[in-house]
Amino acid sequence: MDDEPPAIDILRSHISSVSGLEIVATCRNAIEAHEVLHKRPVDLIFLDIKMPKLAGTDFLKSLSSPPKVVFVTAYREYALDGYELDAVDYLVKPVTFDRFMKAIFKVKRLIGQEVVQGNAEYVKNPEAFVYVRVNKTMQKLLVHEILYIESWKDYVKIYLVSGENFMAKQSISSMENMLSEHSFLRVHRSYIISIGKMTGYNNNDIFIGKKDIPIGRLYKQQVMDSIRSR
Repeated sequence: MDDEPPAIDILRSHISSVSGLEIVATCRNAIEAHEVLHKRPVDLIFLDIKMPKLAGTDFLKSLSSPPKVVFVTAYREYALDGYELDAVDYLVKPVTFDRFMKAIFKVKRLIGQEVVQGNAEYVKNPEAFVYVRVNKTMQKLLVHEILYIESWKDYVKIYLVSGENFMAKQSISSMENMLSEHSFLRVHRSYIISIGKMTGYNNNDIFIGKKDIPIGRLYKQQVMDSIRSR
């Protein structure tokens, strides 16, 4: 959905060059788009943000079960708004074919993950564990009990679902490596979180229960990409 003919023409050209993609409709405003969505099944929308009468972000919020969305806009500053709405990607005009294809690969990868998750049961190993050094002793720690980990210079403070926490003689980088095969994410130079324990997020923070964990500036893109892909 876009109100600029040149931008629509570029997207049409890119889409026509990729097998498996079919243009259902092109719309210049939210009213036209609503009508199309009520009549036809749509898997993916390329959506501009600056639109007449109703912004693309507000249009997306109005949909109860929206398709996958890739924002296409001239305004870089709205990227985080798009991430908050779970957009798959955010393209800045003029959209090159290479950048367009990266967005398409993201969409296909995400759809593929959903198919796998919907057709196969994936049970995490409840007995998975790591050893950490606590008071000169190597202590066994069950991975599923970890909420998040905080760096304290040469130590890390490990917070558990039980409400307990303890200090371990480990660097946060070594903990990141130890947990790399499990669902953990480095969100800040001082924090690692269990993705499955997240209760929410915004542009600046991850929420785990009542705890607000900051998202580091250098980690923000990676964090948002990881959240969107799950």
